[in-house]
This record gives sequence, C-alpha cells and structure tokens, in this order.
Amino acid sequence: MPNLDRLATFLSIYRLGSLSAAAAELGLTQPAVTGQLLKLEEELGEQLFVRSRLGAAPTARAAELAARIGTRIDELRGALTAGDDEVQYREQVALGGASDGMATRFLPALAPLTERGLRLTVTLGLADELLSALEAARLDLVISSVRPRQRGITAIPLIDEEFVLVAAPALARSVDPALLAADPVPALAHLPLIAYAGDLPIIRRYWRSEFGRRPGNRVAMVVPDLRAILAVVVAGAGASVLPRYIAAAALEAGSVSIVHTPEVPPLNTLYLAHRSGTVRPVVTLIRDRLMDRARAWGSL
Repeated sequence: MPNLDRLATFLSIYRLGSLSAAAAELGLTQPAVTGQLLKLEEELGEQLFVRSRLGAAPTARAAELAARIGTRIDELRGALTAGDDEVQYREQVALGGASDGMATRFLPALAPLTERGLRLTVTLGLADELLSALEAARLDLVISSVRPRQRGITAIPLIDEEFVLVAAPALARSVDPALLAADPVPALAHLPLIAYAGDLPIIRRYWRSEFGRRPGNRVAMVVPDLRAILAVVVAGAGASVLPRYIAAAALEAGSVSIVHTPEVPPLNTLYLAHRSGTVRPVVTLIRDRLMDRARAWGSL
C-alpha cells in the first residue's frame, strides 16, 4: 500500500500543477517532493505526470488516482487539524454546466455535501460561455461538453455521453428499414428535426459521424433544453439526437423508439474544468465527488 505522505504529495502536485508549487505548499524542498513522487510511481508501476517547463501534466492514471483518494486525504487532513468538516467546507462555490445534466445527474450527486456546509451557486448555459466565465474567475468549476483549449484552464475527463437518434414510435415506423440499411440519409430525410440550437450542434455531429455529411432535413423546432426536446419528440413533432440518459425512461416506457442503431455508439466526453494553479479544497471536494459518482454511472 502506498505511503500516505507520498499520496498527499501526489495530490498537491496534481492540484497545483507543478512540483515546485507543491513543495511550497507542503513546506518541503523540491528534491524531496520529486523523490516522493518517483517512489510512488515506482510502487504503482506507472507514470503519474508528464513533466515540462510548463509544469506537471497528469496522466489518465493520475486523474483516476486523484478522484479515488482526493476526498479521503482531505478528510484525513481535516480530522487531524480542524476536526470538523463543516468548518472546513463552509464556503461558497460557483459551478457551471448545462441545465440537463445538472438537473438529472450532477446536482443530485452533490446534494449530500450541503450537509458539510457547502454552498453552491449554479450557472446554467453553453460550454463556451461557461468556460469564458471560468477563465474570468466568475466560476470556480465547469462541467463542459467541449474540451477547454484556453491557457490556464485544467480539464479532466469526467464521463462519456452516448447519443441516440429517437422519434415517437409512429414516426419511427415511417422509416423504410431496407432503405435505412442501404442508404440512411435519404431514408431519414423526411423526418422533421427538433434541435438544441440553430446550427444543430448535436444532430450535425451525429450525421457527420454516422453518415459523413450534414443533415438536410427540415428543422421543425429549436429548443435549448434537452428535456424539452424529449417532450416534443414524444408528442410526435419530429426526431432528435439525445444523450441516452435523457431518453432512457421514455425508451423503457415505449414513448420513443430508436430510429437508427450505429455499429459503435457515438460518444461525447464531458470534462471537469477549473483554473490551473492553487485549487481550494472545497472545489477539489466537489470535483472528486463528481469523479467518484461518474465511475458508478459508467456512461451517460
């Protein structure tokens, strides 16, 4: 079992993004931090960081380890210092994400943390807007549907969304199965589309991934809420591409049907994004809680 001091050192490097910053936070010399990291990597048999002049970039193994131990290390530190987790986490955190995932999965997963004094303010919106707010320090943490490219933003893969093309059963039956198998685009061309935005971001990605072209279908409605899109699809107004977790209950109830079944389900990765550098323990608590719950979900 890895030494607890080495795990705590690893966690500081992971959160701060550099060995020198971790050394300063822990009150150690940089050679001591480097030595502890090398010993931990030797114990685990895997590299945890890719080091460069810009800092220490975590590997996938490091992200998984941090998600697994982060909250526990913080709790141990709290027990040894304050002895009261509520005092430690009686802070406010500004969290951003899309309304659909926040309502159905992410906010319910964070509800137990409010018992420890956590206060959340939530901003709902599109990924680009939320990442801009994060960069400007108006948000502390963002669940993003696109991988952040901004300098100074650290992003960790959280979970994969699986997408399905669905319609009300009567509309789904209007698709010719033989033509769908031979040439899907003309087979689906008569279906009105219910889109999230005017540029059809989710539908367009599905068409390009599965059919190699943009959809030419008539757009019947644009609704910037996936749960509202599902309701409109159930009502028979058209077809749409939705994350499976949004459509799951309707699929089970038979109120919508899958129109097209790809060989490999199209996926989109959601990321947890925060500003690089020093991260408040309460922000890390939220991040690690979401990473832990995402492992239980498997995919969305």
